[in-house]
Amino acid sequence: MLDACSTARSAKENPFDIARRQLDDAASIIGLDAEVLELLRWPMREMHVTIPVKMDDGSVHAFHGFRVQYNDARGPNKGGIRFHPDETIDTVRALAAWMTWKTAVLDIPLGGAKGGVICNPKAMSPGELERLSRSYIRQVGRLLGLEKDVPAPDVYTTPQIMAWMADEYSFMQGHNDFGVITGKPLALGGSLGRGDATARGGIICIREAARMLGIDLTGKTAAINGYGNAGAFAHKLAVELLGMKVVAVSDSKGGIFNPDGLEHTALTEYKKRTGSVAGFPGSTSLTDTALLELDVTVLIPAALEDEISCRNARNIRASIVAELANGPTTPEADKILHERGIYLIPDLLCNAGGVTVSYFEMVQNSSGWYWEEESVHRQLEKKMTAAIKTVHQSAVQYRVDNRTAAMIVAIRRVAEAMKLRGWV
Repeated sequence: MLDACSTARSAKENPFDIARRQLDDAASIIGLDAEVLELLRWPMREMHVTIPVKMDDGSVHAFHGFRVQYNDARGPNKGGIRFHPDETIDTVRALAAWMTWKTAVLDIPLGGAKGGVICNPKAMSPGELERLSRSYIRQVGRLLGLEKDVPAPDVYTTPQIMAWMADEYSFMQGHNDFGVITGKPLALGGSLGRGDATARGGIICIREAARMLGIDLTGKTAAINGYGNAGAFAHKLAVELLGMKVVAVSDSKGGIFNPDGLEHTALTEYKKRTGSVAGFPGSTSLTDTALLELDVTVLIPAALEDEISCRNARNIRASIVAELANGPTTPEADKILHERGIYLIPDLLCNAGGVTVSYFEMVQNSSGWYWEEESVHRQLEKKMTAAIKTVHQSAVQYRVDNRTAAMIVAIRRVAEAMKLRGWV
């Protein structure tokens, strides 16, 4: 382990390699059949597309995108679409694999998928984003459908982008078919409670973990790496539901710190006005590295992959690490945190509130009966609480870290479905 940590990489690890190592580790512990493991190590299908988009200046730019359907043994595929300049097929494959395990851990009758387009949405106009969104759906729409594959928002995609995509798909079908997309605006069949679902699910997990650890979170401190939708809502809910004090946050342009706590409403208004949390009045600046290593009770990675690795895992001082991002911790770092007694709530569980409420949205779209927000919150709490207890029991039973425990729960459920269907 020390050797692995001493050979820090200059580039981030391939996320699909990480996803498969996590799978292999869990499979070896439970003695998973070799033929089942081989099927689970690869996506069942994937599509690579080239997307021509007419830009505002009259030029035509060829964007490249993907849709990966990893495993649908338990039900229709489900997974977001992200627009990001550093998107890669291996990132999308990894995210589709993690979504497969995520839906299984939450015991939702869905499979796992993911989509992505290589682009910089921050440098694009609303018109260019709309044309890109519609063109992407024209390319991958043949894979989609309420009974086949239902996308949702992800990094740098929004309810408005989902609305354009749902409209384009409906046009292709010749009738309204808004259920093909979740995370939509309410006026187009979206679900109440979807906006803060990822963060709310994570906060429920933090609360349950603290109870199991005997920690009273009232007045305790938290730091949030990443201040997009999930991170900002986590700030709000950590204060409102847990009584915590959020002392540090960061986004892609910088980080800020205030030992007395950061006020959520003022900070979100400041970021909306300036485009970043950096420079928020009454705070001091700090790097992402410093934020991750702060002496806080709860650390919430809510940005991108590979933030906690063998380079910094021994410097993490939080008692609880709650992964609202996908894949923020490498396998080597998992082991280090576990050895140090840090309670990590893995992404497969911690950020599954988003896909859980997306599933609720699918149910509402199918039935035409829409729930009140209190009902969404109540059903989400029921699912998240049951899932973290199941993962904790698995960790105790097999004497493993929580991520491996979550993987074991997920793999068993997916493998059972594959065997019952006669795939293996």
